[in-house]
Amino acid sequence: MRYLEAEIDQPPDRRSPMHQFVVETAGYEVSRLLYRDQYAAAEHAGLFHVEGPVEPYRSALDEREQPIEFDIDPCPDESFYLYVRARLADDDRAFAAAFDQPGLLVITPVEYRADGTVRVTAVGPAESIQSAVEAIPGEMGVEVRAVGEYLAGRVDERLELTQRQLAAVEAAVETGYYSATREATMEAVAERLDCAPGTAAELLRRAERTVMSAVVSGGPF
Repeated sequence: MRYLEAEIDQPPDRRSPMHQFVVETAGYEVSRLLYRDQYAAAEHAGLFHVEGPVEPYRSALDEREQPIEFDIDPCPDESFYLYVRARLADDDRAFAAAFDQPGLLVITPVEYRADGTVRVTAVGPAESIQSAVEAIPGEMGVEVRAVGEYLAGRVDERLELTQRQLAAVEAAVETGYYSATREATMEAVAERLDCAPGTAAELLRRAERTVMSAVVSGGPF
């Protein structure tokens, strides 16, 4: 099984309108598609997380004939969740169809970035990955960022932890080391693990580095 990480550079006239809004409007960084379901030939529903202010985005949606329906749930920071139900435009269908290959899975989130690019990760048979790249419309630039054998840790960073590192994290959580008032010391974590405090600290540092690196590289979702 193979994986593909690709960056697609869509011309402005081939981007979805709200992706183009993110590109053109100051204060927006990225719109991440978290879930999507196509329930009719030309209609879909999706859940996005958008980094940027709510009201300009809401106003832009209100002015459009599409979507059929949408709802916005603001986050404590300057971002929000967007539920949207809409009909797919021709360009959107052509782009989605490129990844509609036998056995191919698109791994969310799909990132619609402020520089006009779309970042996609897909997993599946090598021939389906190759077909997807070849099926992307010719006027869209494609940069293959990575390709190779699939590793589950690319999807769930916990799978990149060793058993000992995961045990250290579990011990830290269970003893209260990560609670707001830090109810446990590193010595308590070490006692739970039956090791020296320095060893426990190093296990936690390695685990934290793995998880935090995944968060930074892939965004908050």
